[in-house]
Amino acid sequence: MASTADIKNGVVLSIDGQLWNVIEFQHVKPGKGGAFVRTKLKNVVSGKVVDRTYNAGAKIDIENVDRRDFTYLYNDGDNFVFMDVEDYDQINVGAATVGDAAHFLLENQQVQIALNNGNPLYVELPASVVLEITYTEPGLQGDRSSAGTKAATVETGYEIQVPLFVETGTKVKVDTRTGDYLGRVN
Repeated sequence: MASTADIKNGVVLSIDGQLWNVIEFQHVKPGKGGAFVRTKLKNVVSGKVVDRTYNAGAKIDIENVDRRDFTYLYNDGDNFVFMDVEDYDQINVGAATVGDAAHFLLENQQVQIALNNGNPLYVELPASVVLEITYTEPGLQGDRSSAGTKAATVETGYEIQVPLFVETGTKVKVDTRTGDYLGRVN
């Protein structure tokens, strides 16, 4: 067991059987009364953010989370298969754990997976990826009813909004956090 003195940004705590990532922390020593630690925690699985206060010196349970580099190999039904870049071991990660990252995964793409006791917690993609547009309607010069954007399907099957001048076959940069179009790539 650790104490509140061990709290740092990025540390993962186990609270009531759930894993929480420390986003922010602040040691507070008021003029009157005992010191305490204010924390902002994010649930590793659901993404929910909560504030929690601990008395100074209180015992906390710090979990060991290992972030390692993997290469995405292929989709096997409900599982995504990744290979560790160091020892070439393959792991299966469920679709629920991969979540929205599946919209931007291409074969042989480098990702980072957070593991706790060998169990994958979440998949972390790079901030942006380059994808090819597989289908989009031709943009008409006078058509401005949709604020200058149109729907386009990328090679993973995900649909994004792109400017009217983007055509089928164009490679575009896409933000993996929001799914927004960032620009064309040559």
